[in-house]
Amino acid sequence: MSTFLEQYHGVNPQVEGAQAVSYFWGLMTAGCLIGMILLKLIDCKRLLQISGGLTIILLLAALFGSKEAALIAFPAVGFSISMMYSIVFSLALNSASQHYGSFAGILCSAIVGGAGGTMIISMLADATSLRTGMLVILVFVGYITFIGFWARPLINNKTISLKELFRKRKG
Repeated sequence: MSTFLEQYHGVNPQVEGAQAVSYFWGLMTAGCLIGMILLKLIDCKRLLQISGGLTIILLLAALFGSKEAALIAFPAVGFSISMMYSIVFSLALNSASQHYGSFAGILCSAIVGGAGGTMIISMLADATSLRTGMLVILVFVGYITFIGFWARPLINNKTISLKELFRKRKG
């Protein structure tokens, strides 16, 4: 992110670039917390679709927008993407009827395999451009977003409407 901002927008990587990375991680933390709350209000499949779509829009704005847009959109990607992992993990385990332990191990192994994505991005960036390399992220995010349409959980997450939530607090 910092390198991209320097190459394409002339941003000082040690000041504004580092600040954008810092905001990314801060918003990622906030996104996890807000995501937990949203899971009580929105079906997990729908939330995955929304966060995936938002991530795609923000990433495109970061990669093709102005300096100002990139400085806002890159950190905001951290917010939207942070909700996706736990939802995918939950949907995957909730779609299996047996062998949960083995399935969880496979999912955890995929985290390590995810590091291969950065290798693909960097190899493509070296061969073409950093922007082109970072477009690969859209493939990964698109696939994860697709899971929100494809998954068939055995049990849907229990949600509560805002009206019910406020009714409980009054009573």
